[in-house]
Amino acid sequence: MRLLTHNMLACNIKGVTNGYPLRLEAEKWVEKEVNFNADFLRSVFPKIEWPALVGAVRALGCHDLLPQDAPNPSALDSDDDFLRRFHRALLQLHVEEGALVCPETGRRFPISKGIPNMLLHEDEV
Repeated sequence: MRLLTHNMLACNIKGVTNGYPLRLEAEKWVEKEVNFNADFLRSVFPKIEWPALVGAVRALGCHDLLPQDAPNPSALDSDDDFLRRFHRALLQLHVEEGALVCPETGRRFPISKGIPNMLLHEDEV
């Protein structure tokens, strides 16, 4: 599961009002090479919840990869180093095994072979 995917997932259990961001508990993660596309990164940047992305990156132990605060979008045109670090965090870090945890209920959604299982139990819908 890429961190781009993590940034879009939320807990949809019936009655949950604070189901985002899901806490990432990674047991195994790998880095996979992905072609760099600066235009894609610039277009997706405004849609990213920055604190959730930084939290996920830090949960993987990559504390210095991204700054705590989101940079000014105008920096995306001039800061190639930042774009490459953003690319690495968003697209190249893959969680293979672990769990996503609902911040409100503590419900764990397992990640197995890189696929998060977000299916709800019958009593959760």
